[in-house]
Amino acid sequence: MSFTAEVKEELARVENEHSCCARAELSALIRVEGTLHYTGNQRFRLEIATETAPVARKVIKLLRSVFDLKTELTVRRSVLHKSNNYLITVVSQPALVRALTELGILDDSRAPIYLVPGWLVKKDCCAVAYLRGTFLGGGFVADPHGDFHFELTAETEQVADDLVALMARFGINARVTGRRGTYAVYLKGAEPIVTFLALVGAHRALLRTEDVRIIKEMRNDVNRLVNAETANLQKTAAAAAEQVAAVREIERARGLDALPPALREIAFLRLEYPDVSLRELGELADPPLSKSAVYHRIRRLEELAEEV
Repeated sequence: MSFTAEVKEELARVENEHSCCARAELSALIRVEGTLHYTGNQRFRLEIATETAPVARKVIKLLRSVFDLKTELTVRRSVLHKSNNYLITVVSQPALVRALTELGILDDSRAPIYLVPGWLVKKDCCAVAYLRGTFLGGGFVADPHGDFHFELTAETEQVADDLVALMARFGINARVTGRRGTYAVYLKGAEPIVTFLALVGAHRALLRTEDVRIIKEMRNDVNRLVNAETANLQKTAAAAAEQVAAVREIERARGLDALPPALREIAFLRLEYPDVSLRELGELADPPLSKSAVYHRIRRLEELAEEV
């Protein structure tokens, strides 16, 4: 089971506390996954398709409990994806048009509405329910072990903008992109995704995402420290090699015994310990020297090497 399917299964079990929230969630589900057929003589037939069994059960439950609508369920097996497809059909019946109007799918003249009605999501609890329904219908969230990515499907740019505004109400910064005739509202990064999961009630998925995020951050911190240490070691080794070459040049040209005692000591120590840092080189001197003192003596040796 994909991570998206796990999140949808968890969200499908979330119960709405108020009937207004149930309407908002059902409205979002129908808008994303529903297809409305006009059968003539002011008659409609509604079809809602989903690949997730818990979502199908949630839709049927809402249709019956909120509007007492009769439904038919058809289950088909997808040979390509080796999974079931669930088609919920709401046949033409007197209560259907009233339900679609109350859900903000049709207006009073029975024309389609291509936006999220403000009156439907006026309350924060209804806005949360609408976002949850939108994810149940056409949401995607990547497995947190990979890249953090999240999308909601929107049929029009206006609906996409309305979803962005709903998320902004709760401090979630979302963006919109066009994609093959539809629109996607997306989130990047773990923080907004975690905030959304917590908002709509996916607490189990939230904890899993947080666990993975913590592990990723720890791994990244360790990698940064290792890379920094490796770079420092490489830099130290390269500098030490140049210092050894400078001492060898002085030794070849004039001999190390001709050097002042302070420089001679550091020159012999560098030849004897070519891999140690300046701080460690200072600790080997007699008496011990500070890193700064060693650095200045090394610099003098390199200047002498350049002169000869």
